[in-house]
Amino acid sequence: MSNTQGDLASLSRFIFRAPSWYSSIAFALLIAAFAGVAAFDSRFVLEDAWQGVFYIGVPTVAASLLTPPVDRLFGGHLTPNRASLLALTCELVVVVVLTAAGAVAVLTGLGQQFVFDALVAALASIFALRLLVIMAVSHESIAAAIVPASIQTVAAAALLFIYSGTLRFFELGGPLTRVFLNRADQAPQELTVVGPETFVLLAITCVLYVGSVYAFLLVIDRPWRNSLGVSVLDFLRGFVGHIAEGTDELEEFFEQLGEEAVVPVTVMAFREPGGVEKARFVLPMIHPGPMGEIGGGNLPERVAQEADGLAFPPHATAGHDFNLVTAREVETIIDAADRAFDRIDYTADASRSYRASHGEATLIGQAFGEDAFMAATYAPAFADDVEYAVGLSAQAEARSGGLRDVLLADAHNCNNGLDGDDLGHITPGSKRSFDMIQAAGQLGETLAAAERHSLSLGVAWDRTDWNPQDGIGPLGIRVAVTEVDDQRTAYVLVDGNNMEPGLRDRLVDHLVSELGVDDAEALTTDTHIVNTVEAVNQVGTAIEAAALVEAVETVTREALDDIAPVEAGMATERAEVTVFGNDRTETLASHANAMISMGGALAAVFILAVTAISGLIFFLA
Repeated sequence: MSNTQGDLASLSRFIFRAPSWYSSIAFALLIAAFAGVAAFDSRFVLEDAWQGVFYIGVPTVAASLLTPPVDRLFGGHLTPNRASLLALTCELVVVVVLTAAGAVAVLTGLGQQFVFDALVAALASIFALRLLVIMAVSHESIAAAIVPASIQTVAAAALLFIYSGTLRFFELGGPLTRVFLNRADQAPQELTVVGPETFVLLAITCVLYVGSVYAFLLVIDRPWRNSLGVSVLDFLRGFVGHIAEGTDELEEFFEQLGEEAVVPVTVMAFREPGGVEKARFVLPMIHPGPMGEIGGGNLPERVAQEADGLAFPPHATAGHDFNLVTAREVETIIDAADRAFDRIDYTADASRSYRASHGEATLIGQAFGEDAFMAATYAPAFADDVEYAVGLSAQAEARSGGLRDVLLADAHNCNNGLDGDDLGHITPGSKRSFDMIQAAGQLGETLAAAERHSLSLGVAWDRTDWNPQDGIGPLGIRVAVTEVDDQRTAYVLVDGNNMEPGLRDRLVDHLVSELGVDDAEALTTDTHIVNTVEAVNQVGTAIEAAALVEAVETVTREALDDIAPVEAGMATERAEVTVFGNDRTETLASHANAMISMGGALAAVFILAVTAISGLIFFLA
């Protein structure tokens, strides 16, 4: 993940799950009651509170209850919880504006008319705010969003019209109409200053504010349309929906960005001599992102559910451009893995494990028949994703020594998060990419020429008590220990997204020194379900290193006790999937961050301009 992508992901901390609709309504009525006590001056405090609930709280309740069905009628999907929270927010805006206007009127002698002018501006403002929010989370069309957005303002204006006695200025209807639409005698004295001109000003101001909202959205949406061919509203709607409500709307947006790609899916399986599967390593060359369960974010768990034996889904050599656009694409990966598994030819022969290093890159590998498993690390240096092209080149170089097939995993086990200018991406043409390619070639030659011996394997796993907030996914800790020619090699797979600096070395040193294994490597799955609300949530960030070391030791001891003769085999299939595509992730993140950084300043300019025009309109009126 780059700094740009990290800045985008970190915005999720500002998004929260909306409270229940009835909680928002209850709080809104409470605020309205307090506002009534402060605003009205009747003989009884409870009467003031009731007037506040009626004149301020009723429009809020109407907006809370009516907005979702009206929104759905126009093709939207605003939830009751979101609608109620939006209505409450708008009520607070009205209360704050009226309080400030009242204080100014008292201090300057502007009088009651100034307060009602401020009320008109507040009602138009919440109309604009509701329109902006509803377009962001429910509609792309401004025409479809206007009706649900206007409910709170219209409800408040209707109450003002009826209880201010504005009907008296018109010769309309008969006695029945006047009974229901002219109730000035039941309203506070303050409302009698409201006349037809108030509603004309409200209509003009609303039109002005709607035009400003449309212009604002048009300006910030144009760069997205021009460069990506998608709307920023689609992105906002999906991003907020996924983080706040757990929806999959974001996948619909990603599908518009996606490109077709062909990716290898390699499966290495171990079975007991009787044919019962003991373990399965599955490595599709895609990236398990972008976050949560969107796209391939939960790929490791999905892969694990399909295996009969204990599944090991390490991280592949692929970056964010190879994120799957939807969770449906995972099924295509699973189907390819099943086809590969069905083609496996097993052998009981394997080599000892070997290491090869070049520059900063170190690879550990082991041959099983004519195939080989390899895992690459740059520890103790910092590294993040290995790009797709680099991984393919390293695999080809490893096979050039005589191996038939290679499962090359990115250990993904040492990084410093988003600190520093260099985030450790292994990109084509970089020195580190050639370090990895050359080390893979050396290791491939060594494994191809190594003697083969009988193979034994032990596996174990622990779900652990940690959860994604702790940086550990549902697969917990998994350990596979091979035994070949009296050499024991432990492969530790932690269901997390990279590791804190130094943690990998501590784990490996502990297993070798305390448990007597001859070599070990620690890998992570790079699952992105741990990154739903944190851009950086590496293994070891939220949990103590000592606790993780102890947990890994416990699982490794169980794997050592499980060692028994097995057969192994490997096969690869190709899957056609839709991924983000070349440079799309960085472009998306750059546009989103630019929108956030410039959107605030642009919004301030629009607000100042609209406020100035509104003031001029009120002055001329």
